[in-house]
Amino acid sequence: MVSFCFTGGAMAIKSTVFKAELQVNDLDRHYYQTHALTLARHPSETDERMMIRLLAFALNADPQLAFGGDVGTQDEPSLWCKDLTGAIRSWIEVGLPEPRLLRKAAGRSDTVMVYAYGRAADLWWNEHRNLLSPIDALAIWKIPTTTSLALAALARRSMQLQCLVQDGDATFSDGATSVTVERVELKPAR
Repeated sequence: MVSFCFTGGAMAIKSTVFKAELQVNDLDRHYYQTHALTLARHPSETDERMMIRLLAFALNADPQLAFGGDVGTQDEPSLWCKDLTGAIRSWIEVGLPEPRLLRKAAGRSDTVMVYAYGRAADLWWNEHRNLLSPIDALAIWKIPTTTSLALAALARRSMQLQCLVQDGDATFSDGATSVTVERVELKPAR
């Protein structure tokens, strides 16, 4: 369901709301929790990007982890984890962010992570590698297109998903379909 909002004679399309019950079993971090999540998918956002955001949540699950602002919001990441004082522990971006944004994020957060995806991910990395490599707190993974599209196929307005993480590998499942999550480490944090 897409809702419309009329403002000053112009019509704006509102975000579509998705609900996900995400069970995370992270054997590597000994984290076992079920999260009831609400994802607002901006009209310009694809199922593929939304599901990469959900994957990033599962791989970094924490009681303090939250989704950031709308697509294109410069002051907020795709996801972030703040401590009880409001200090940013983790800044997580999905897609192909500008290097200046990542440098700024590294100055505001303990760790910065990028989950790059799409056909342009390799081109983006090759273009920005020299600017991004010196950022110690930055870790970058590429999600291959076959994986991101398989995750997108799991998208539903109401989802019940499980994510198993073991030995750095992850599997996403909706009970009927399982997706083995491939991620290629482009740059480790130091």
